[in-house]
Amino acid sequence: MSQIQSSAKNLNLRAQVVKTLLAVQNGQSLASVLNQHINIVSERDRGLYHELTLGCLRQWHGLKAITLPLLTKPLENEALESCLYLGLYQLLCTRVPAHAAISETVTAAKQLGFEPLSGLVNAVLRRVSRETEEFSAGLEQAHGLPSWLFKRLKKDWADQLPEISYNLKQIAPLTLRVNVNQVSRAEYLEILEEDGFEARACELSDVGIVLEQNVHIPNLPGYEEGGFSVQDEHAQLCATLLPNLEGKVVVDACAAPGGKTAHILEKYSPKKLYAIDQDAKRLVRVAENLERLGLNEYADVEIVTADTTTWSAPSEVDCIVLDAPCSAIGVIRRHPDIRLLRQSTDIAKTVELQKQILNNMWQQLKVGGTMLYITCSILKAENEQQMVQFFADHGDAKETKIEADWGIEQIHGRQLFPETDRGDGFYYCLIEKTA
Repeated sequence: MSQIQSSAKNLNLRAQVVKTLLAVQNGQSLASVLNQHINIVSERDRGLYHELTLGCLRQWHGLKAITLPLLTKPLENEALESCLYLGLYQLLCTRVPAHAAISETVTAAKQLGFEPLSGLVNAVLRRVSRETEEFSAGLEQAHGLPSWLFKRLKKDWADQLPEISYNLKQIAPLTLRVNVNQVSRAEYLEILEEDGFEARACELSDVGIVLEQNVHIPNLPGYEEGGFSVQDEHAQLCATLLPNLEGKVVVDACAAPGGKTAHILEKYSPKKLYAIDQDAKRLVRVAENLERLGLNEYADVEIVTADTTTWSAPSEVDCIVLDAPCSAIGVIRRHPDIRLLRQSTDIAKTVELQKQILNNMWQQLKVGGTMLYITCSILKAENEQQMVQFFADHGDAKETKIEADWGIEQIHGRQLFPETDRGDGFYYCLIEKTA
């Protein structure tokens, strides 16, 4: 990073993208750096900046696979690596004209202090521009996953692996959940059509809508009035799996940013709802969302900043929705930085944390109560295997089988995969406390 000499304001758009990619390579989450970096970019360029940054991360390992044969020795320079992948992404995955992609990326390398190596960037990109078809085919064939994750998924889902790796490379759709307290799905689809927005009803969620184009969410009709929320279709299935929560005491554990909390309140009027999360900043979004959606009147909602491995309810509760911390491999389309940030060693630590949360939250549940265990992972260690261990350790736990025409039935629970133009990878297991 010390070699990056130019001040941020003097950098071209590609150099700004490279700086963002470097931050991720150095262990920062995209969410933590995106706003900081995008604010330096002119407003008219922000759409392209966003596309190039997320797209490059989404295709990172595929771009790496097709670059290696072009180099006489491995790249040991993160900024140069980012420049190359960014140039390749533009040539192979966007409509940016080849001459603009090459010249702007070479300029970025120079601006970032790598003028002696800019010739290498230029040479590689020009070759790819001449052989676009061949390299596009190579990128298409690459699984695009870090090697540790590819091996895990091959072990867990050998038969589904080609489809999974393909779907994980796609852009996730923009999906809304209609607030039926204000408007029906059919009515809102009509409103969208009248305002010129292309949209279709979700297949699995009866309150979900997929937008066919990217839009600025606050510009959609009814946003300020709380007519809808943004929520993945497969995440919307949560509320459909729960028992009747009218007049019940409910805990939404690991609640932020509040999609499931809001959906529960749109569907039921519990006596009391605790929305718990360790991240106080993200809990602010829960409060804001409930306020915008006008849901505070439907229940006594208490938003609690707490560690779910130790938190205790004042008295036993009827239902716990536990959206457990996980590797988030199932939502990698929306958070492509996970491809670079997540490591194989993280999984065992996460599984142990899940176990601690499960054991603690189980103690808060009354006999006859229900726990819904959820992850946005597709790794069996965090899902099926975690549940196998849980039922082995808890004789007072009984699985309630989820009878559904979605996902794949597991030893315990059901697994959903990311699907092109549809939902993300989620796991659900419904548990009853029997004694």
